Amino acid sequence: MKTLQVVKGMRDILPPESQWWRAVEGALIEVLESYGYREIRTPFLEPAELFARSLGEQTDIVEKEMYTFTDLDGGQLTLRPEGTASVVRAFVEQNLARRSPLHRFFYLGPMFRRERPQKGRFRQFSQLGAELIGAEAPAADVEVIDLLLGLAARAGLEKLSLEINSLGCPVCRGGYRGALVEYLQSRRDRLCQDCLRRLQTNPLRVLDCKQEACRQVADSAPHTIDFLCPACREHFQGVMDGLQALAIPCHLNHRLVRGLDYYTRTAFELQAQSLGAQSAVAGGGRYDGLIEAMGGPKTPAVGFAIGLDRLLMMAAEKGLPPPVASDVFVAVQAPGCWSEAYRLMRELRQAGLRVECDARMGSLKSQLKRADNLGTPLAVILGEEELAAGEVTLRDMRRGEPDEQKQRRVARQGLAQLLLAMFRGKGENITKQS
Repeated sequence: MKTLQVVKGMRDILPPESQWWRAVEGALIEVLESYGYREIRTPFLEPAELFARSLGEQTDIVEKEMYTFTDLDGGQLTLRPEGTASVVRAFVEQNLARRSPLHRFFYLGPMFRRERPQKGRFRQFSQLGAELIGAEAPAADVEVIDLLLGLAARAGLEKLSLEINSLGCPVCRGGYRGALVEYLQSRRDRLCQDCLRRLQTNPLRVLDCKQEACRQVADSAPHTIDFLCPACREHFQGVMDGLQALAIPCHLNHRLVRGLDYYTRTAFELQAQSLGAQSAVAGGGRYDGLIEAMGGPKTPAVGFAIGLDRLLMMAAEKGLPPPVASDVFVAVQAPGCWSEAYRLMRELRQAGLRVECDARMGSLKSQLKRADNLGTPLAVILGEEELAAGEVTLRDMRRGEPDEQKQRRVARQGLAQLLLAMFRGKGENITKQS
């Protein structure tokens, strides 16, 4: 029989890597909550029209990368390729603008794009994003950038570059578009086929092309900041002043336009040169017109998204910490002791301890070997002699001394409280007589 394999571009995340994922996700959520952001959960499936309207029909995501299929009722559904559009759909549908003038959301979960798998990129990938909705002032842009850098620091990432640009608003972007098209038309013989098409549909996307010849053309293209209207120029200066006040270094990247149609004014990326050509770890910007375009009230917003797969890959290159072991391993010396072992494990778990056992019900030697392999610091041994005396044996799995110095008998009653007290005394001999 043919062995079934995971879909190309997707992967299994197994222990202990999954433990590292949970630890990093938990740490990042702590940072988000310290800034006042609250979690929003949206469906994996959305109407295909949502992404066509929000991302732009001429974007690579919509044209080439979305997983879209026809539902049984004939509607077109899409596995979400990014998170902002879903957050905006929920914001409009649930009429959240009437609840409060300001919202801080974060989301965490899988996204799907059918792009070519490469280092740090998968067709199902995990993304964490944050959205600050309702604030037009530069302070909002500064807050989300500072939050992004705080998340990167909490994850232990180093040697990152903050790239920033301003794309202007619809008022000033028209003038820039005309100058850009004129420039690109004079160099169309050096553009790839995709960029020749983009020249007619979305010329700003030419600046984001990864082909070397197109990159060289983009390097000398007109700059968006030279065409900013007074309001956009003042806004961008306010962002730069805020970053300076926080001593956040940044690089003005004139080629940074991001790949989605909904961005206005501020655009930014966090890049790591260790990742090569695909160096972006996170990116975001302002999307002041998107909520109104999706049927909601005119509402400014700014946000970002982080690819957790790439973030974890970079953390792994630094050397991940060993996986967290259980606190206690319950080992059973005789078959007749398992009933009490069940009760004991439930009691210890309800007290907040992490408890494992060897469910194969093998010999005591094999059980203790399993505890040693797992790195569990303490074994609680149940035998007929201990049960008759109302006791258990504690064995320190970290010490190499003879058995009589690494284990002792203690009362069964009150064991949970005793163990909790032992683990609070970090580094102490957990089998030492009190």
